[in-house]
Amino acid sequence: MRFNSSPTLPENPYPLRLSWSTVAFFATIHALALLSPWFFSWPALGVTLLLHWLFGSIGVCLGYHRLLSHRSFKVPRWLEYAIAILGALSLQGGPIFWVAGHRLHHAHTEDEYKDPYSARRGFWWSHILWIFYPRPEFFDYERYQRFAPDLARDPFYRWLNRYFPLLQIPVAFLLYTLGGWSFVIYGVFLRTVILWHTTWFINSVTHMWGYRSFASNDNSRNLWWAAILTYGEGWHNNHHAYPHVAKCGWRWWEIDMTWWAIRLLKTVGLAKDVNLPPAQTMKVGDL
Repeated sequence: MRFNSSPTLPENPYPLRLSWSTVAFFATIHALALLSPWFFSWPALGVTLLLHWLFGSIGVCLGYHRLLSHRSFKVPRWLEYAIAILGALSLQGGPIFWVAGHRLHHAHTEDEYKDPYSARRGFWWSHILWIFYPRPEFFDYERYQRFAPDLARDPFYRWLNRYFPLLQIPVAFLLYTLGGWSFVIYGVFLRTVILWHTTWFINSVTHMWGYRSFASNDNSRNLWWAAILTYGEGWHNNHHAYPHVAKCGWRWWEIDMTWWAIRLLKTVGLAKDVNLPPAQTMKVGDL
């Protein structure tokens, strides 16, 4: 299944207005993350790394991105819902919001008005400022849900899109029960901040630096260190050239941990109709 950006967006942007409530929210989370040196423990650091992988690689990269946005493979509905919950726990927005924005990014890559996080507007805009200056086309539910109609029709995704912030409460309670405030600071606030910025690197740095394997109609790049931080998403030029392929790292040395998880699901029979790179573009041994 393929998705386009219809209906179209207006050419002229609305005047940018800074959302002080959004700035306050992100500043608060960052400030709480800065408490981490006073709450350090090795187990707490381990919790950060574990949840960064679980909510980042499985929830966002595999779930929100490759499964829901591009439908590059299929899983049973119960598993799709479970993975979507992991994505929602990343605190990067609900599934309808995330998927709609990402499909617009691919439909209008780097267009200054139609791409929500256009890299053409500079590093800081594509990294975070697009969130601080929210445009109605991308942040008003009645507008953006039109770009993810398959999810908007589903009551579960509508519920998750609306109430995803509340999922942090049971996570924080569980972490406090297991390890006190140290686990909460590291497992909620530090994990959230690190995962935010590593995900945002794909919007910013991989449209600025790196090498290009394909002549895509944009400035997407393959950047090794971004791929490491994002479990394979940093092979961004590969992805923009073939967005519906489940595998972002195509060559043997392009490490793609998220693809390893998809391949495991396929091996045990939980992932089907997995879209692979076109055979003519690959060398023997790259897959």
